[in-house]
Amino acid sequence: MGARRIRREQRRVDMDLSRRTNGMRKMDERERRHARLRDLLQKGKLPYTPTIMSWLSAALDKPASRITQADVEAVLKAKT
Repeated sequence: MGARRIRREQRRVDMDLSRRTNGMRKMDERERRHARLRDLLQKGKLPYTPTIMSWLSAALDKPASRITQADVEAVLKAKT
């Protein structure tokens, strides 16, 4: 019974460590991704690629089919 608890605690410690180290890397990657997608938004017009539409949908909290050019311009103004 003690071995199971020890393994569980070791696993929890390992998960905490990896969350701290990977979390920093993921934050940096998110910033790079947002910058890259904002650049693509400025260069094009609707309809965008599915990747950009998905990102816009999450940013605007609205379905991709309901996104208008005015929404895109509002996102560009807010993010810059």
